Amino acid sequence: MQKLTNKEEEVMQILWKLEKAFVKEIMAEIKEDQPHYNTLSTIVRILEEKGFVGHTAFGNSHQYYPIVALEDYRKRFMTTAITNYFDSSYKNLVSFFAEEEKISADELREILDMIEKKK
Repeated sequence: MQKLTNKEEEVMQILWKLEKAFVKEIMAEIKEDQPHYNTLSTIVRILEEKGFVGHTAFGNSHQYYPIVALEDYRKRFMTTAITNYFDSSYKNLVSFFAEEEKISADELREILDMIEKKK
């Protein structure tokens, strides 16, 4: 699975949310730094070439849909991030968020409870 650019990820987030969409519908979901229609259309076609998106043709129009599931991409992204930035350690990942005050003690307790319940 190839790494996506920020814009490609943004388009994929929209397609995962909408489940299927024409380029104009994707465009309507982009609130900031809206690209030109042709640029967005090119991004969607690149996503199709990369195997992330498929389409159904309606005459000259194409309705696009995700081929790669959000959960599959999330797993790949998180595994890569943890390997590259946290020495393949989930402990280092959690420590980072704790130090940055992005996770509370209550949230950590909830996570521990979830882990304990799976045993």
